[in-house]
Amino acid sequence: MTLLEQLAIQHPLFLAPMAGVSTAKLAAEVSNQGGLGSLGLGAASLASAKQQILETKALTNRPFQVNFFCHQSSLQDTPRNRTWIEHLKPQFEKFGAELPHDLDCIYPSFLDNDDYLNLVLDTQPKAVSFHFGIPHERQIKALKDAGIITMVSATNLAEAREIEAAGIDIIIAQGIEAGGHRGIFNENIDSGIKTADLVKLLAAHCSLPIVAAGGVMNGFQAQYLLNLGAAAVQLGTAFVQCKSSSANAAYRTALLSKPITQITSSISGRPARGIINAWAKSVDLPERVEVAPYPYAYDLGKQLNAAALKQGNSEYGAFWAGSNVIQVRELEATDLMNQLILEMNQYDE
Repeated sequence: MTLLEQLAIQHPLFLAPMAGVSTAKLAAEVSNQGGLGSLGLGAASLASAKQQILETKALTNRPFQVNFFCHQSSLQDTPRNRTWIEHLKPQFEKFGAELPHDLDCIYPSFLDNDDYLNLVLDTQPKAVSFHFGIPHERQIKALKDAGIITMVSATNLAEAREIEAAGIDIIIAQGIEAGGHRGIFNENIDSGIKTADLVKLLAAHCSLPIVAAGGVMNGFQAQYLLNLGAAAVQLGTAFVQCKSSSANAAYRTALLSKPITQITSSISGRPARGIINAWAKSVDLPERVEVAPYPYAYDLGKQLNAAALKQGNSEYGAFWAGSNVIQVRELEATDLMNQLILEMNQYDE
């Protein structure tokens, strides 16, 4: 059975699960055009995640995926957190904001308990994907017993082999060009492999279907990756500008006016690619101290962004975007899907 048959979709195009930006409407629009829509639920509460899934089901009878974070949760490291807070003191002072005393673990992991697992089992989306790691063996078994297709992001061959050994159904090959957080299992080791090279590498050494992710903005690029051995292609940044995403006005403006991205761990505590802004210019300097662990650093990053926004400054926002952001087109999701399919059909090696 091919990947398309397995997922019951018409076109090998996935919407990337963009936490905080994806919406039920956007996911449904992609699914209704024959692709695989997606909900990024890693930052959602249990109640919000359930609501988004049910809303998507009401908008489409086509398959879609849900995505969760699968990181190894870090215990509160008060001295390290405090050092990071003090390091960002000058940034808070710019906006007359008080420094927080403590940082919270704002994003739980799928590994921490079975609340999100039970939600998936109850609502039965077609597929569930994971970022930052692999679910527990018993969680994978429960999903597979329920007939739910499982997918996990890999950034190198070692991770892909772990995914395959764990009994996951599909590998998402996330290249270095991808916007947002790197899916690496250990953020201290990043192979930095380009999407095309990663697809070729995994196609040669793995037996599972591979979904290429990272830097894809048009159908020509998508078809190129399919020809290299990918079974499908995942796009995220290309869809952020759609009206049906929940991106704010500053994010949309940045996508269309700032063509350069950079990977930083300063914002969240894990490496992530986004549009260059004040974090790159004022924080990612040689004297930067050790960043607080994820997601405690993200709590501080969001507080700093909130303080800046009160003063009309959006330069501390996390505007995640892939390396080819300059190629983003102002198209709504339905039109973008149609254009991608057209370009794939027109591809000429």
